[in-house]
Amino acid sequence: MAVMSGGEALVASLVREGVEVVFGIPGIHMSGIVAALRDEPSIRLITTRHEQGATHMADGYARVSGKPGVVLLVPGAGLYNAASAFATAYARSSPILAIVGQIPRAQIGKGIGAVHEVLDQAEVVRPVTKWRRHVLRPREAPDAVTEAFRQMRTGRPRPVLIEMSPETGVEREDVVLREPAPVSHIVPSADDLRRAVRVMMDSRLPIIYSGGGVAQSNAEGALVRLAEATNIPVVTSSGGKGTIPDDHPFSYGSCFGPRAEMDEMNQIYEVLASADVVIGIGARFSMGNPAGETSTLININIDDSELTRVQSNTIPLHGDAGATIEALLPLLAEAGAADRPSPEEAVEVTKRLIAYYDIRDTEPQYPIMEMMWNTLPEETVIAWDVTQFGYYARSHYRVNRPKTYIDSGYSFNLGYAFPTAMGIKEARPDVPVLCVSGDGGFMFNAVELATAVQYGINIVTVVFRDDSYGNVARDLDTYFGGTYGTELKNPDLVKFAESFGAVGIRAKSPEDLETLLLEALSLNAPVVIDVPLTDLSLPRAKMFRGQMQPPWTMPQEGLLDT
Repeated sequence: MAVMSGGEALVASLVREGVEVVFGIPGIHMSGIVAALRDEPSIRLITTRHEQGATHMADGYARVSGKPGVVLLVPGAGLYNAASAFATAYARSSPILAIVGQIPRAQIGKGIGAVHEVLDQAEVVRPVTKWRRHVLRPREAPDAVTEAFRQMRTGRPRPVLIEMSPETGVEREDVVLREPAPVSHIVPSADDLRRAVRVMMDSRLPIIYSGGGVAQSNAEGALVRLAEATNIPVVTSSGGKGTIPDDHPFSYGSCFGPRAEMDEMNQIYEVLASADVVIGIGARFSMGNPAGETSTLININIDDSELTRVQSNTIPLHGDAGATIEALLPLLAEAGAADRPSPEEAVEVTKRLIAYYDIRDTEPQYPIMEMMWNTLPEETVIAWDVTQFGYYARSHYRVNRPKTYIDSGYSFNLGYAFPTAMGIKEARPDVPVLCVSGDGGFMFNAVELATAVQYGINIVTVVFRDDSYGNVARDLDTYFGGTYGTELKNPDLVKFAESFGAVGIRAKSPEDLETLLLEALSLNAPVVIDVPLTDLSLPRAKMFRGQMQPPWTMPQEGLLDT
């Protein structure tokens, strides 16, 4: 027991949880916390220029480090600024701890117009957080921090929040610090595991469907061992990209992209649809199980609300992805799973068929991404923004290393990629980190170039510039007879980058990236590459499976009463 301020108790608790970096803005309401961070040499505070950028950075840090990210937020407007980044972290099950200031205790809930006052502040982000707590006095801080990290390390990881009023940060009292809460991985019962093994052994055409939960569990190696021990091939969701190398002979790749009706994507959908047993691991099946009720779904998920949501013919296995795979492996070996014929030839046939339906002539994004893949070191981590290249990357960009493909999940948060890549680089300074963005998305958080320069966060950002919100313009022009409000006036991006002290490079065309990418990486500095585009429009039909046009461009049956 020691006499500590609330700020000191909170920071000391973060140290015990292994926190090494905090992203955020030191507002007046958090002075006690900021002073404690100043006096704690083991934690690096990265001061950002906006709360949205700070929260995206914490998200990127968490996704590749295997540790929760921490963000410090100004109360009221600051929390609102960060809310969209919470949504992205929530969509990708990313563990981030938000430490948020509050107004003085006596003013909370009074509606008197206190500085930064928001009634029911934590309710602002309730839909995109897993857990929230208000710390009212210093001695409550260690319990709150311990529980916050327990919440992030157990079950489905998602953002959590701790509020602290300004006087709590400076008041002093006896405080008892706590050790991190022990974490036990959930494993299904032996009977449930044996039942799943029997179904897998009796199956004719089983397939593994790997989702983002595999990466969250750091179970990529276990997944590969499962595929090799059973000779069962793997398809990944976009969140599962990298959980098995795309060049593994049992990997079909990712089945989701902007045009699931394309012939090559159809081949992977047909593989899934023909399976009699689908082994889902850490996947949401947001569009359902392509194999449907005629198949048996063995659904391994840490989130018990996902277990039987997909279909009735399900064997639910509530458990951590890695721990559950490890528990299955000896049972499968005992049952003779290794005797199953290798799927390598069938996978190779499908991959050749996909290659046959070459899209280079009709979709110019593809050869540019292929050139990037051939140029960049394999360990490069890429954050793909919500842009045409980002859409294509979900299905077409090959990934052979775990946690090197980063996207926004179902939140599709435009502009998230640049600050997220900065958080990634802070967690992994030893590897190249690339942000791929459009001009519209890049400018959302471009001010964080100042942060990158100040703290030496040396990422390379490729900005594909068409001076437009290009995807919106395409849909308006195609389905509504003309564009409106989509044109953009951009700064000179090279001079813009240089004005912050970053390096600006101008490409003449996307093909220049073949040399410019390696040049930029060699500079060991924040670099922005301005890449002008002419016409890289997406194909204008069959964008969505079974539909000739996107659902938001046409009336839906049953929407209005007749």
